[in-house]
Amino acid sequence: MSAGLLGLRRDGPAIAMGTVPLLFLLLLFVYPVARLLSFSVEGGNFAHFEKALTDGLYVQVFLETLRIALIVAAICLVLGYPLAYGLAIASPLWATIGFAFLLLPFWTSVLVRTYAWMILLGRNGLLNRTLLDLGIIDQPLALLHNRTGVIIGMVHVLLPYMVFPIYSVMRRVDRQLLSAAEGLGASPTQAFRRVFVPLTLPGVFAGATLVFVISLGFFITPALLGGGRVMMIGVQIERLVRQFLDWGLAAAVAIILLAAALGIAALLRRLLRGDLTWS
Repeated sequence: MSAGLLGLRRDGPAIAMGTVPLLFLLLLFVYPVARLLSFSVEGGNFAHFEKALTDGLYVQVFLETLRIALIVAAICLVLGYPLAYGLAIASPLWATIGFAFLLLPFWTSVLVRTYAWMILLGRNGLLNRTLLDLGIIDQPLALLHNRTGVIIGMVHVLLPYMVFPIYSVMRRVDRQLLSAAEGLGASPTQAFRRVFVPLTLPGVFAGATLVFVISLGFFITPALLGGGRVMMIGVQIERLVRQFLDWGLAAAVAIILLAAALGIAALLRRLLRGDLTWS
């Protein structure tokens, strides 16, 4: 008994410090999700879930959201992997400068950045005017109020979320392994492809999961750059609440989105922890 009391007294400060974040999480996450769930099954039936999962409109919106999230994650990976590698091998000075530019978007509101992209991508925007003046194109490109504009805006916002996990893994890779591979006859390209890249796959999976899951719930960028023509789940939920006042259906769609995001994250986490052999 005395040992238990001593242990409780010793662990008391840690328990007290952990209680506040737990209560914060319960108040700002668990309670709203529970309220959403109660709205979605209001009346004691699952009619809202049935409509969200069977109605062609909502199924199409779900598929469009998944498609855009996959494209954004793929583009962020293509851009983020070499960027993370450059930061990992750069000198401390250049790495600091690179991180400053990478973090620069976080110093500006997402709304401000989205409006900036609207100015850049418009028919009379800076990008189209520059291409027209240079004679590269004969007429303005359609870069706004379509999927292209939405993807560009989302990639700009989410690229750092891909770079940071990959960079953290790259920094922990023992470079002597590359030297050993080259000493055994591998070319630098082969050593990079068959030794370095497989060792950085945990960062790739973590970054891809993070970008993909965040993309599923994006609202401001698709709403403004899509111009109402690109319908993602976040935009559809806002429309159900603001225009149709259908809180039950909006809650059901939100719960389905949350379940999908958690399921995808759990699946990728399982793959990440599995005994996979990469070659």
